Amino acid sequence: MSVSDEQRPAPPVEYLGANTHAFGPGRHLRSRAKVLPEHARGHNRALVLQTLYHAGAMSRADLSRETGLTRVTISDLVAEFIADGIVIEMGVREAVGPGKPPILIDIDRVGHQILGLDLSGPSAFTGAVLSLDGDVLERREVPRPDSPDGEAAYAALHELAKTLVAASTQPLLGVGIGTPGVVRPDGLVLSSPNLGWTNFPLEAKLGIDLDLPVLARNDANAAVLAEYTFGDAKADFMLIKIGKGVGAGLITGSQPLLGSRFAAGEIGHVVVGTDGGPRCACGKDGCLEAWLSVSRLRAALESDSDARDEILRDAGTRMAIAVAPIVAALDLSEVVLSGPADLLDGILIDAAIETLHARTLEGVFEDVVVRRTHQEDIVLRGAAVMVLSGQLGVS
Repeated sequence: MSVSDEQRPAPPVEYLGANTHAFGPGRHLRSRAKVLPEHARGHNRALVLQTLYHAGAMSRADLSRETGLTRVTISDLVAEFIADGIVIEMGVREAVGPGKPPILIDIDRVGHQILGLDLSGPSAFTGAVLSLDGDVLERREVPRPDSPDGEAAYAALHELAKTLVAASTQPLLGVGIGTPGVVRPDGLVLSSPNLGWTNFPLEAKLGIDLDLPVLARNDANAAVLAEYTFGDAKADFMLIKIGKGVGAGLITGSQPLLGSRFAAGEIGHVVVGTDGGPRCACGKDGCLEAWLSVSRLRAALESDSDARDEILRDAGTRMAIAVAPIVAALDLSEVVLSGPADLLDGILIDAAIETLHARTLEGVFEDVVVRRTHQEDIVLRGAAVMVLSGQLGVS
């Protein structure tokens, strides 16, 4: 008597996924947890959807070969997905030999939408209705409160979210939020001084108010997921988001790194150097954010346009001073920057590369890449990845 796929322990997560893809890398985030037999069905569900998401339309037989699951299990799962409206039949594939031509199936990419919210902008909260492919379909924004006021910030967010719900044209799979601050995995904002939130249950509150699944994460942690899923990043990299503030998200061994305080990547308030520097909003002098934020750089360039090269070179150098120990400690392959091209491309990145290589072990870290992401709306697209992962097990 054979053991069914549901009873057999599933293979380790890191070996799962399709070899080809319709868009984005055919890989997903690894889990540290071992898959127990009683969890195998849920694991198989995620495996099938992950494979379809990245490989695109295929037959049930192809899906069985790609995943290693039996045809019986695939047939049962696909029937369940079709009944739930997650998967659709696309028609028959052109026959190349004798026998009945197979029916192609795929995730219903146009039958559901995702709502993404980005609270990290300097003057506005931005939101969008996105496709399951991470494409922006409808965009809206509301002014950001002038001062840190938690109630006003939530009221603006809620109004934006309601407007986007009304603008959606298909059932919403869920809502993803990228917010500045330290955010627990359950969506509780432990601290977001710029928004006036402390121990604020953002995910739970908005979920109740919208009656939809909501996932909230730090904005840089959302952005790093977008670069991993839709971009060209490797399995070990840091994404530094440079805007009103400076923060980072990390992927190590295809695993998001959050830290024991859920504050991994909070590099904006690391003091860079011993020579003082600009006063930071946190009250210290010389924080990386005080040197590198978009508002600081633009203000410095406006006040002394003749010193443009020196200002950008100094900013890139100080960023690399802060990042070099992290690159060495975690053995990262890439440092990806998200921010305005006119500030980051050229002098700033060149200075960062030179300093990073000078401050790490020669012959070991010389191939570390520093580049700017090519993705627009990276936090919104990261919010879509959060929802796909949380609702479908897809990343």
